[in-house]
Amino acid sequence: MGSFFDYFSVIYDPRQEGKIQHKLIDVLFIAVAATVCRCHEWEEIEEWAMAKEEWLRKYLELPNGIPLWYTIARVLDVINPKQFEKCFTAWMQEVTAIKEGTVVAIDGKSMRGTANKSAGKRAVHIVSAWCNGIF
Repeated sequence: MGSFFDYFSVIYDPRQEGKIQHKLIDVLFIAVAATVCRCHEWEEIEEWAMAKEEWLRKYLELPNGIPLWYTIARVLDVINPKQFEKCFTAWMQEVTAIKEGTVVAIDGKSMRGTANKSAGKRAVHIVSAWCNGIF
């Protein structure tokens, strides 16, 4: 079975070389893990990561520590959402094996403060899914 890192390490990082303080894969892992743990705001993601830093270091290098919330927001704003969606979908298909007839409830939310109409940036969306059975 492929790991999170196998699926998400292919995402293109458009950030300018020499100005990068946090690895893209570290930021992606933190954002996904915090979201799974019901963090819905940028500040909550940062606070969760700070509280879980010891655990995160088992999986991530974090050469410059935990990224601040606005760094996480900026990084997620510049990656290609279609590429992220493709990686996330492929990863989820591998790590879940849902039995036929199982109901999965899906809820989507837009994160406040992530849209910038004047810059042509759309809001970041979070999707949560609940399953009524055991995989």
